[in-house]
Amino acid sequence: MTHPQVPSASSSENSLFGTAAAGYARYRPGLPDAAVRLLAATQHGVPDPVLLDLGTGTGQVPLALRPVLHRLVHIDLVDVNLQMLHQALAALEPVRGACTVAAFTGEAHTFVPARPNQAPSLITCCRSFHWMDRPSVLRMADRVAAPHAVVAIMGDGSLWTHQADWTAALRELIQTFLGPDRRAGTHGTYTGPPRSYEDDLADSAFSNVAEHSFPIARSWAPEDVLGYLRTTSFARAALFADRQQDFEAEALQLLHAHARGGVLKEYAVFTVLLARRPGGDA
Repeated sequence: MTHPQVPSASSSENSLFGTAAAGYARYRPGLPDAAVRLLAATQHGVPDPVLLDLGTGTGQVPLALRPVLHRLVHIDLVDVNLQMLHQALAALEPVRGACTVAAFTGEAHTFVPARPNQAPSLITCCRSFHWMDRPSVLRMADRVAAPHAVVAIMGDGSLWTHQADWTAALRELIQTFLGPDRRAGTHGTYTGPPRSYEDDLADSAFSNVAEHSFPIARSWAPEDVLGYLRTTSFARAALFADRQQDFEAEALQLLHAHARGGVLKEYAVFTVLLARRPGGDA
């Protein structure tokens, strides 16, 4: 495994996710099997697939792909959070086989491949594109990607955006403690992208886009929802300071009140945008 020199984690990325890597790996939902199969299918006919995973977090995408895409020869992991990258590298070590893995700590649009002769044939970005300089990321992708490369932008929102009685009540409770605006770490608030990802892709080299949607149903235990919240930019523990225990006590009571048989249901849609350069099959 290749471990390039990586800089220390910055204060800006710590304000978003800090050292929550272990909780992130435990509580963040994975990718639907159907989406994993779709990603793997984009590499049919590619003799030596190379994966570039942007905003990799704890490595959910490569960990899901590795068992079904055995021909992977190299994986580049990119994230601003050093602890997340360490978690991803450790998780991939037992399953990587002959595949080499390199880590790059920094913003996605600044990525420079450790092995320029291994151009990525699949570039993925799961639940993190909204944090990025999207036009610059797509320009970077055009510079480094193989001619036949596929860019996959994926996500399914969060418990903040999910519309259900229990998530609405939970969101209101968070706002009672932190104010009406959605927080984005300890130094700011979050506003959504000014335009759609489809528009971003349409203005990029990867303008041939196909959308794939996968309905999903998840079951949450109330205690796991609290674990999930600690990993988010909008409800991580540092935002509550000395009121964290008060918040979690009220949140747990609220979640148990909404649970049926100890379970909270989330029904969502996981969306995958597959983008290629014009002339490619989406």
